[in-house]
Amino acid sequence: MIRLLLATCLLLTNTVLGRDIGPGEALELRKKNALIPLEHILAAVSKRYPESRLLEVELEEEHGLFLYEVEILTNRQQVRELEIDAGTGSIIKDELED
Repeated sequence: MIRLLLATCLLLTNTVLGRDIGPGEALELRKKNALIPLEHILAAVSKRYPESRLLEVELEEEHGLFLYEVEILTNRQQVRELEIDAGTGSIIKDELED
């Protein structure tokens, strides 16, 4: 019973938080044209925030949607996190980090 409860909690946590996509899987998704190249995503971020510096990029899957999570440092010394649809390049979220 406890194992079932733990397994259910783990499954729900992964569903809510999403899962990280590793380099091998990302390469396969690129070969299938399921992802926009990261270079295009970073060019769009750079256009939106000129002179920003890249801090971190992650590729995740949430609810069947592939997302790039991009963290930058703007020229105003603000840390921003952008969530970008990896299939379309649409910016879903753009917010200041705490």
